[in-house]
Order: sequence, then structure tokens, then C-alpha cells
Amino acid sequence: MDIVLLEDVKSLGKKGQIVKVNDGYARNFILPKKLGVEATAKNLNDLKLKKANEERVAAQQLAQAKELAKAIGKLSVTIPMKAGEGGRAFGSVSGKEIGKAITDQLNMDIDKKKFQLSEPIKTFGTHEVSIKLHKDVVAKLTVKVVEA
Repeated sequence: MDIVLLEDVKSLGKKGQIVKVNDGYARNFILPKKLGVEATAKNLNDLKLKKANEERVAAQQLAQAKELAKAIGKLSVTIPMKAGEGGRAFGSVSGKEIGKAITDQLNMDIDKKKFQLSEPIKTFGTHEVSIKLHKDVVAKLTVKVVEA
């Protein structure tokens, strides 16, 4: 029986491949676990349409992420922070505070997990923070840390 694999199957093949397997193996393992479908003309056509739709959606998401990155690159947020002795920053600014500032000041909702901070910001001044919007798109946001 010819099967189109919907997922990678160890020792059989990769996703999208058409493989020939024994009928029993297909009926008892591949089909019930939804690892593949029978390679009929209808199923092959459906898979092509599904793949084309997924590619179209992925292209739209990439375009939206690029557009958002361009908009974010022009923006900045200001975060007030308490000053300790000698004018030094008291505490630090993490991704959570940056996310809250973006929500409050820019009315945008960006998940704090998308911020790429190697370490929290501990000094006053202007800092550039990377935001990973898509696997191929990284935006740069200007964060101004000022004395409260």
C-alpha cells in the first residue's frame, strides 16, 4: 500500500514522502496514529492544497512581522526607575517591565518572551532592545531609562 507521510517516521521516511508499506503496517500503525494517509488521487490533491494554503499563510505572517518591525523601529518607550546613592539605578529593567511600558505607552501587546535581553538593564540612558517577532524578523526598540 502506498502511504503519504504526514510526519517523520523513524526508519520509514520524512514528512511528505510517498512510501510503500505492508497493508497490515499501514492499517494497524500508520493510519490509526495519523502518521500518514493512503496515497489516492484525492488525498494527494488535498495535501497539495493544504501545503499551498500553509505557504500563503506563512508568507502573510512574515509580511506582517516585517511591517510591525518597521513600525517598532521608529518608536521608543520611557521607563522611570528609582535612583540609589550617587545617581545609580536602583534595581533593573526586565522584559516584563518593557512589555508593560509598551502596552501602556504604545497600546501594543507584545509577549515578554519575545524580548531578547542578555541581561536586565541596570543603567540609566538609552538602550536598544531586540524583539523577535518571527523566526526571520527581529525588531529593534529604543528603551529610555530615566530617573523617577
